[in-house]
Amino acid sequence: MIIYKKSSVIGAVQGMITGLVCITPGAGVVEPWAALLMGAMSGSVTWYTMMVLHRRSALFQSVDDTLAVFHTHAVAGLLGGILSGIFAKPALLRLMYPKSTYGTGLMYSFTDGRLKNGFKQMVSQVEGAAFITAWNAVVTSLICILISRIVNLRMEEDDLEIGDDAVHGEEAYALWGDGEIMPKVRRHPRLRRLPAFCQWLL
Repeated sequence: MIIYKKSSVIGAVQGMITGLVCITPGAGVVEPWAALLMGAMSGSVTWYTMMVLHRRSALFQSVDDTLAVFHTHAVAGLLGGILSGIFAKPALLRLMYPKSTYGTGLMYSFTDGRLKNGFKQMVSQVEGAAFITAWNAVVTSLICILISRIVNLRMEEDDLEIGDDAVHGEEAYALWGDGEIMPKVRRHPRLRRLPAFCQWLL
């Protein structure tokens, strides 16, 4: 609303998704104020990568990402993992993982005098993000290669111009009275004697 001076349903939904993705790594180990901060950062940072960097990057422009999955999941997920390593509270970590050797959050390590543990945990967060990125790249590529041997991964340009009707024979979200043509129902002549409400039920 600040940039375009109007609200957007799609923008609101994308904001909800990015907030959920960002807080998932830190659920249970960060305090409410940190969760609110993570939600605000996930919405703003993801919006910037989606609306600004995406338009300026030739790589992003060449990728068919209609639903902005990279931004809402990869960017928000990476941000959530890094911020969880910063805001993880020691007391909550002990409560959630009593037998683990996880280090304290980087922010709390300054006050607890365990700065080394805080940086160690941040290294673990970055390593985890790198592993997940590599895993997704390899597995997703293999899945796409397998699917491409069965069906095309992308529709033809002519079919893209037509839309869903070219593939499925119907328009998406075309409800009654909103673009969908309902077949005419043949009624028995005797039904005309019934009240209109009864005819509608039959």
